[in-house]
Amino acid sequence: MKMYTSVDCRPEGARAFMGLPNVAPMQGAAMKQMPANMEKATGSMDPEAVMNALLQIRPDNMADMQKALWSQFTKPAASHTP
Repeated sequence: MKMYTSVDCRPEGARAFMGLPNVAPMQGAAMKQMPANMEKATGSMDPEAVMNALLQIRPDNMADMQKALWSQFTKPAASHTP
């Protein structure tokens, strides 16, 4: 015997039914802060400091680092099939 149940409700109703909290206000506040945080983070980035951090990982083998970076840009994008 097979039994199927269909529930037609919005995500808010499903969350309330399952007892999950409403995180919309918290998400809204985080999204409002995001542009300012991104500007602050990118404004303090020093290209020389970033390269020094990368070179400390492999200070003696720049060729391997170049190959690793290049492979990330040249490999095909993963296809997503639902």
